[in-house]
Amino acid sequence: MANPSVETVSTGADKAKLGAAAVLLIAALGLFYGLGGQPMWVRVVALLVLLAAAVVVFFFSEPGRALIAYGQDSVRETKKVVWPSRKEAIQMTGIVFAFVILMALFLWLTDKTLEYVLYNLILGWKR
Repeated sequence: MANPSVETVSTGADKAKLGAAAVLLIAALGLFYGLGGQPMWVRVVALLVLLAAAVVVFFFSEPGRALIAYGQDSVRETKKVVWPSRKEAIQMTGIVFAFVILMALFLWLTDKTLEYVLYNLILGWKR
């Protein structure tokens, strides 16, 4: 059963805005390559102007406004994070390094033990 509090509205105007943004994006790329004989700065300026127009049109649509709201919510949540102190960060980094070294030693010992058992005891190959 769908959640009744979630309502997705996609109007014709929003679809037209998204379509216009897509057309502007394709036009930007087409114009960039279509102006192959022009100086690079002209091509780049044309590309950037049309890309900026596509972004502006996208942000005026409902999905664009939802993306802006999501970004604002993300920033607000990030400000709530309690970051560790320098001492805690150094301690945790040391613990991670120690664990990595211990795991490396364990895996090396396991590898050498299996190598000895397989090559020397089972197969009888001497190196």
